[in-house]
Amino acid sequence: MADPSSRPEATPTVPYWHAYVDQDGVSRQKRCALTAFEQKSMSGAAPQWNDTLSMGPSGVTICVLPVGWVGDWHENPKPQWIIPLSGRWFVETMDGTRVEMGVGEISFGEDQDCTADHEGHVGHRSGTLGDVPCVQMIVQLDITPTVDEPGHWI
Repeated sequence: MADPSSRPEATPTVPYWHAYVDQDGVSRQKRCALTAFEQKSMSGAAPQWNDTLSMGPSGVTICVLPVGWVGDWHENPKPQWIIPLSGRWFVETMDGTRVEMGVGEISFGEDQDCTADHEGHVGHRSGTLGDVPCVQMIVQLDITPTVDEPGHWI
């Protein structure tokens, strides 16, 4: 029987939602995927699949959104990766797209510099779903936001 560790593995694909701003200043969401994985060692450990997205300065925050929490219309403070660790939440963008996410579903918030719509909405609104708080890990990046480039990490 062949050693399972010697079988070639397919390069992984990791999906995420990208909240971005189009050229008209409207926030939108698009389903994208990380695909630039390379198999290599980190600090001498066995090789693993890595897709390094940004090596610049960043900050990590753990957030607990209470049951019933709603963050009315606002922009992400910086381009940031948002990963729910427990609970569920939603993000609704100005184009009317509403995405509901749970544990491990990744979102990239990059909706800075939106133009207010006729109702004064700018960016997105978000909130918790269900009867438990939503615990999130947020990784904020010190990068310049892009415009109309959903999935630009590819």
